[in-house]
Amino acid sequence: MIPGVFLLLLLFSSILIPYVSPYAEDIRGAVHFKAGNQAPSLQHWFGTDAAGRDMFTLTIRAGLSSLKVALGVVILAVLLGTPLGLLAGTIGRWVDEIIMRITDGFLAFPPLILPLTITAVLGPSLNNVIIGIAVSWFPWYVRIARSQALVIRSMDYVLLSKSMGSGNIHVMRKHILPNSLSPIIVQASIDAGYAILISAGLSFIGLGAQPPEAEWGLLITQSRAQFLNHWWVVTFPGLFIVGTVLSFNMIGDELRNVLNPKLADQS
Repeated sequence: MIPGVFLLLLLFSSILIPYVSPYAEDIRGAVHFKAGNQAPSLQHWFGTDAAGRDMFTLTIRAGLSSLKVALGVVILAVLLGTPLGLLAGTIGRWVDEIIMRITDGFLAFPPLILPLTITAVLGPSLNNVIIGIAVSWFPWYVRIARSQALVIRSMDYVLLSKSMGSGNIHVMRKHILPNSLSPIIVQASIDAGYAILISAGLSFIGLGAQPPEAEWGLLITQSRAQFLNHWWVVTFPGLFIVGTVLSFNMIGDELRNVLNPKLADQS
């Protein structure tokens, strides 16, 4: 419940912060140099950065960008990978061979190189980060869906359905897909956290979110020169990255235990 509540609070607060914060103009790029690099106080809970912007307002608002990346990457990767994996595992033969060789080609790239390359080619933006990460991760969902399809298609109820004249598409849609969702959901919940990490890394090197958009990796790279003298400008965005990624991982572990009680008993 704790990580779930944390993520819900982050979502709603990041949506509402422009309407309730007295420093909402900071989200749109306002600067106040006279208030720059102020330590955390009752007026500025997380302090201010070198431009005098309220770090609490920016850090909370940045959560919306990170959650957008997490959701976008997971949805796009699942929508790309799951149908291909189900087709490969259900139909087999040359369809399986073609899909899996293409998948192996994507998996040959190191996990960070392909998102970095795609984002650099498309141009730095949060939407291109989502595309880059999703394209590099969809092969894992292909393999998960295919492995599930290979097991399920040999089950008695599937063989019975085929003997009654059901085609591959009907079997895949009615029998294999519903029984393959558990591992896909668990993997998606864990990947959401890692997507935030990679997005923050790409923003840190200038390939992700662009000013004045608020994003945790961007906030860290904008303030890294002041970190030694003003610890708060990097610490709070970093803590939110850690807390959000940890929350997604904890939810993924709990979903695994709920959806697969045998694994929970073994652990």
